[in-house]
Amino acid sequence: MEARKKDHINLAFLSQISKEHADPRFNYEPLIGYQGKGEWPEISFLGKKLRVPMWVSSMTGGTELARAINTNLALACREFGMGMGLGSCRILLDNPGHLPDFDMREIIGNDLPFFANIGIAQLEHMLAEGSANKLYDLVGRLKADGLIIHVNPMQEWLQEEGDEISRPPVDTIQEFLENTDMKVIVKEVGQGMGPESIRRVLKLKIAAFEFAAFGGTNFAKIELSRSNPQQQELFGPLSFIGHTAENMLSVINEIVENDRDVNCRQLIISGGVNSFLDGYYYLSKSKLPAVFGQASSFLKYARNDYNELKYFIEQQIEGLNFAKAYLVPR
Repeated sequence: MEARKKDHINLAFLSQISKEHADPRFNYEPLIGYQGKGEWPEISFLGKKLRVPMWVSSMTGGTELARAINTNLALACREFGMGMGLGSCRILLDNPGHLPDFDMREIIGNDLPFFANIGIAQLEHMLAEGSANKLYDLVGRLKADGLIIHVNPMQEWLQEEGDEISRPPVDTIQEFLENTDMKVIVKEVGQGMGPESIRRVLKLKIAAFEFAAFGGTNFAKIELSRSNPQQQELFGPLSFIGHTAENMLSVINEIVENDRDVNCRQLIISGGVNSFLDGYYYLSKSKLPAVFGQASSFLKYARNDYNELKYFIEQQIEGLNFAKAYLVPR
């Protein structure tokens, strides 16, 4: 106790925080909560049960590191009861030899949601050539619960190797949905979506909508960083175009309240979710059942020893439980 009190004295002047830095999103209610009160019950999501409201958002595929990263992420999902979306599985359509990099069902187990992933440009191309049945084979080989379709027109347009998107993505998705019974998640990649796109996606008969909103990994900026200096200067302003998770959630809540024609009833909130506080805030504000993802944070720790990833997730869950017990969103 004496050592602790000495620390308090020595650190008091170093621990001053300006009132301007107060987080305006929460009321702190220290008298009405208690340790343990915040623990989360099981959550029904995508037809299965999650033990925490967290999702491993799609990250990487087709690289030498992919197998180690995906293995660590799948181990974490099994240990903590999270769902997982794979990064783009496009490489598996051309090179089945990469299957071990993605084949995580045996690790994650059958009781948790696990989804494959394909880009909108590839889906458009496959529908045009009549080869979309390959996606059934892809999902089957991975023993996945369904398919994530990631929508990334800005990334494709800026990418030197990018694919052309020749029709509105919503039309491509609708055509696919009319000819499939698999569960589908629609996900934007790094910029978010505006109100009319959100309205259209919520009308689709999909299992969930993931918005990798503006404020997290910006794939427009990634592609610009790979381009020449002239392109970076000319197209750089595009990387600042987007919609934050808070903005998108506000639009979704308004649509859900005022439009009965909403078929998508579950959300994965990612993009700009930097900590458990962000995740807790968005979950509390959502009028649809939701979980949150932290792609870049998970990726940071999944590249190293599993114990580093495990410790990070333990701390996020601990913080989430504290928030649930003592913080009331405004």
